[in-house]
Amino acid sequence: MRITQGTFSFLPDFTDAQIEAQLRYALSNNWAIMVEYTDDPHPRNSLWEMWGQPLFDLEEDEVDVALREVRAAREAWPHQYVKVVCYDRSLGRQTTALSFIVSRPESEPGFRLERQEKADRQIRYTLHPYATDVPSGLRYGASGSATANGERSSDGATPSP
Repeated sequence: MRITQGTFSFLPDFTDAQIEAQLRYALSNNWAIMVEYTDDPHPRNSLWEMWGQPLFDLEEDEVDVALREVRAAREAWPHQYVKVVCYDRSLGRQTTALSFIVSRPESEPGFRLERQEKADRQIRYTLHPYATDVPSGLRYGASGSATANGERSSDGATPSP
């Protein structure tokens, strides 16, 4: 199953040139760029982990700075989802103007639909991601968890400084 979150999720994965074109478009609209990652892409999990600081006030010719952050996040989290979120602050508040996945794990196990019957013939449905059956940091074939600087630990623990 292919997770479809963001603007271009129905398309094949973007090349770096296509990602760069989207970043250039975002910067031409004065949008702030944010790179995020997760191993739990549940449809209601819209707030992923931040990779670094948001990129505010970049000029259109500084697209290489944003692309460098995308590449670094993909390298640090090869077995997780990585996405770019572009924020429009022109109305005085942060509003997502564009978001798209730039990296995904090789295997995406998908979701199970759980049905619960309640009183008066009410039926409640819940989505359960198969990936959460495995502890965080070990999902999607990862052999350990990554720290903020990209180090990996084989036992899932964060290495001490």
